[in-house]
Amino acid sequence: MTGRPFSAALLTLALAAGVGTAFVGIAAAQDVAPGAKPDATPGAAVDATAADAAAVERGAYVFNAAGCVGCHTAKDGQRLAGGRGIETPFGTFYAPNITPDPGTGIGRWTEGDLARALREGRAPDGSAYYPAFPYTSYTAMTDGDVRDLWAYLMAQPAAVQPNRQHELSPPFGWRFLMTAWQALFFDSGPLPDQSARPAEWRRGEYLVRVLGHCGECHTPRNTLGVTDGGELLAGAAKGPEGKPIPNLTPHADGLADWSAGDIATVLEIGMLPDGDFVGGGMNEVVQNQTSKLSAEDRRAIVAYLRDIPALPTPK
Repeated sequence: MTGRPFSAALLTLALAAGVGTAFVGIAAAQDVAPGAKPDATPGAAVDATAADAAAVERGAYVFNAAGCVGCHTAKDGQRLAGGRGIETPFGTFYAPNITPDPGTGIGRWTEGDLARALREGRAPDGSAYYPAFPYTSYTAMTDGDVRDLWAYLMAQPAAVQPNRQHELSPPFGWRFLMTAWQALFFDSGPLPDQSARPAEWRRGEYLVRVLGHCGECHTPRNTLGVTDGGELLAGAAKGPEGKPIPNLTPHADGLADWSAGDIATVLEIGMLPDGDFVGGGMNEVVQNQTSKLSAEDRRAIVAYLRDIPALPTPK
């Protein structure tokens, strides 16, 4: 994602709307009660019996690769019922309930609503989401993955838990400004054509850049919260937890000295080449995402990371 030229008249709007994106890698924070209707009955069962079992199984894999559970499950809370808070300098974002409860979750959504949220960053009512929900990466998801993810989500137990309002200071809580942010900085659509590349490399790119949305944390951002496409995966001086984010490119600042086995091992069990283990947010990524991938997909990630431009870590 790269920024477009913009006029001075829109600078204030863009700044206010863009700040939340600096925390995109930590939580998919959406609107309160997305798609809920006032007359919905909390806890009503959603009929998932017609869902194709194979689609649900495939959707579980997509769900894990995309890291949904960690963001949408609060500590000691019901699975996928939301409520996890993400503290930022601009306030606190709260992840929403994405269970199929029709009153407090997404039980009244359609598959098209999910596709629009993932690919366009829009709620069922057309309002724009904060980019704390990483639709800036999910926008390139395939039709099949969106369809399977929908089948999986609708097959999960419904949990009755109302969504919490984000606690953001003005002007950061003025959601209408997000329309300007999206117009200026959000490029929707699939990844650029890489048909000349090997299939394994293309699969790795999709897992890293789209489902895994690794660039949301591992790519530096400008003052408007926009990722720098020219420094993709080069790391960042300050990440969502306020700590430096590692460089994932094959540069001396990054993974140049790592073997393919080193990268595969950290993805599978979180162990670094020196025998230590990853911590913080990356520990969650390993537990909830990369450890659940097939060995083939982890090899694809390795192939991709070892064959992207080697970039120094931004200072």
